[in-house]
Amino acid sequence: MDALEQYILDHKADYSDADSLLLREIAYERLKDAVRNANLPPGTPLSENRLSKLLGISRTPVREALQKLSQEGLVEIIPGRAVRIADRSFKDVVDVLYIRLLLEPGMLRLTAENISDEQIAILWNCVVHMEGALEAEDRQGWAKADSVWHETISAACPNQLLGEMALQMRNRIHQYADLENELKVQQLRQGTADHRKITEAAAARDGERAEQIMRDHLLGLRESLFDQLIYR
Repeated sequence: MDALEQYILDHKADYSDADSLLLREIAYERLKDAVRNANLPPGTPLSENRLSKLLGISRTPVREALQKLSQEGLVEIIPGRAVRIADRSFKDVVDVLYIRLLLEPGMLRLTAENISDEQIAILWNCVVHMEGALEAEDRQGWAKADSVWHETISAACPNQLLGEMALQMRNRIHQYADLENELKVQQLRQGTADHRKITEAAAARDGERAEQIMRDHLLGLRESLFDQLIYR
């Protein structure tokens, strides 16, 4: 049993009463979760038939879910050949980080000025989970809380297109979230601290401060990636 099968089997659910549209969304959420958290290496092949059997969902919703994940850069669909976990070069990652630097700081300004109290509560919950996971050396738990944090930030942006684009760019380099998790503990602590500072700024509705912290956070991430390239 490989990592993907084990992960999906460990997260079973009953979809017997779901309609076709809901099944597509369920397949999408389940597969997105598995791609991010089952530690699948880039290039790992994915089979529609196998995924359909594992999820207990027909092939059509699974195919539609894979197409959506492909649009977000999480998987690659090779026409007439295969579906596989997306493989990004170091240059791809640097290019995406450049785009994130263009999008996310401005998004954080808008988000901080418009976010709801309920969304702030979700951000705080994520920060607490990230801090606890860091101390417990639970890298998967940290990554899940980090994903929910970013999804909440993007959903809170009043410019829906900007929020969606920023989240998609982050998702395109999800493999490098694992790479980030391999940094020295102090570097990972800094990233967690940045999430806390941004959440504090958002809670204060301080868009300017949230914007600057996110810019500094992304610049630090880019620098750490270059350090890894140098010291490999």
